Amino acid sequence: MSNQKNDESLLVNENFADLLAESFSESTSIEGSVVKGTIIAIEADNAIIDVGLKSEGRIPLKEFTAPGQDPELQVGDNVEVYVERMEGKDGQALLSREKARREEAWVILERAFEAQERVTGVIFGRVKGGFTVDLSGATAFLPGSQVDIRPINDVNALMGAPQPFQILKIDRRRGNIVVSRRAVLEESRAEARSELVSNLVEGQILKGVVKNITDYGAFVDLGGVDGLLHVTDIAWRRINHPSEALTVGQTVDVQVIRFNEDTQRISLGMKQLQSDPWENAVEKFKTGIRLNGRVTNITDYGAFVELDDGVEGLVHVSEMSWTKKNVHPGKIVSTSQEVEVVVLELDLAKRRISLGLKQATDNPWEEFETNNKNGDIIEGEINNITEFGLFVGLTEDIDGLIHLSDISWLSSGEEVLEGYNKGDKVKAKILDIDLEKERISLGIKQLTSNPVADAAEKVRKGDAVTCIITALTEQGLEVRVGDTLSGFIKRTELARDRSEQRVERFAIDEKVDALITQIDSKNNKLTLSIKARELAEEKQAMAEYGSSDSGASLGDILGAALAKKDDTGSE
Repeated sequence: MSNQKNDESLLVNENFADLLAESFSESTSIEGSVVKGTIIAIEADNAIIDVGLKSEGRIPLKEFTAPGQDPELQVGDNVEVYVERMEGKDGQALLSREKARREEAWVILERAFEAQERVTGVIFGRVKGGFTVDLSGATAFLPGSQVDIRPINDVNALMGAPQPFQILKIDRRRGNIVVSRRAVLEESRAEARSELVSNLVEGQILKGVVKNITDYGAFVDLGGVDGLLHVTDIAWRRINHPSEALTVGQTVDVQVIRFNEDTQRISLGMKQLQSDPWENAVEKFKTGIRLNGRVTNITDYGAFVELDDGVEGLVHVSEMSWTKKNVHPGKIVSTSQEVEVVVLELDLAKRRISLGLKQATDNPWEEFETNNKNGDIIEGEINNITEFGLFVGLTEDIDGLIHLSDISWLSSGEEVLEGYNKGDKVKAKILDIDLEKERISLGIKQLTSNPVADAAEKVRKGDAVTCIITALTEQGLEVRVGDTLSGFIKRTELARDRSEQRVERFAIDEKVDALITQIDSKNNKLTLSIKARELAEEKQAMAEYGSSDSGASLGDILGAALAKKDDTGSE
């Protein structure tokens, strides 16, 4: 009897051991795998889940939702969970919904990567070098360079919103996934570009976003294709740099001006969408009218003045001031200065308006001519001394010129400037007022009579005079007659005999007698001849001492004449 009981007890123990081993085997087999469970209760922030083990598991509710969303769970819902351990320290099964989702997601993501398909994810955090993306349970890395086609200032607008991504790299063993949002956008842009280019025509009006700004214009993104908006086509008014009117990221309306199908180059314009301000230029900018404008640009040759939106005129440097000559325009006007100008000429074909700044003020030269005339004597201060004369201030704006040749009757060259200093007061006579050339000529020597002319009036052609040699030249002798008159004796007139017609026979400061053969009354210069004097003396001697019947020789006659002259001189 006892043996039978022992056998039964042994059998029960063996069956229990088998059942326990089977139980352990089953429990062990589901560890590390995804199984289905049932929510049997929701307590606080956890869901209690039965997965068929001896004890239930507890999973935080946040693992059942995407970041930023509320969980939508009810008792009785079936969910898939990941069994980490059949029994934890507290006796409960250790379960994870997040790891279950991750396992599911990895399978889907690997398939999408192989097929090069897009996946949907949510940007939910920032990390060094980029962002973290939730791909239905799997966490991926989004590099900063792969967020968008162009740099964006605010990524917050993209966070928390489901959007497509392209998987660039996936490594399940290391748990590493790299995704790109930029690749998706570029693919979409390529499709949009192809469609846009195929339908593009000149004159078409499009919306675009300013992508980049350069010195010569701006590149506008038309939605997959860029067009160039040149600085001259931004507005009708002058724009020195595109940044004056545009900013990166700005949305603008543009018109297709030119489209080259071969190069795919698109030229855009903004001003073409506005009315042309030159259309009414003939009525608004008639020659002779006065207008107010603003200086927009200054160059070496003049200043540009804006007369209306999109309409500029040029004040040439010669039309800027009545009196300031050879002065840079920047010393007369400044940028943004409001000025009054007069329209001088309008050329619609070339879209040019010539303006005058000085014409809007009284002409000081005309005013001077009204108050003065040639011959008047005026007094002024020497403002400047140059190599060609003295500039004398006549009014606040006008200088008159005393040329070197009009300073002294007797001196010439730069030596006449000796004794004159800047700031000296001088009197002068007005010689000429030239309004066209804006020039007033003055003279100091004209305040007195010309001593040279006075001396020239006292001599006559044929007079015998005594000269003092002042210079020897190859052509002859330069001489002075009296204190003021100058003259010249040609080499051929130095003697009657050709053998004596040598310049080297004479010396500077030597006195010689000669006849005046010609008077230049305009320049008050004399032409003289020693030869003519000798011939005249010979003729006179023949008349007084010789006769054809006397038989006397020419030598005798001249000897007697010279002897008489000596006697007369001694007396």
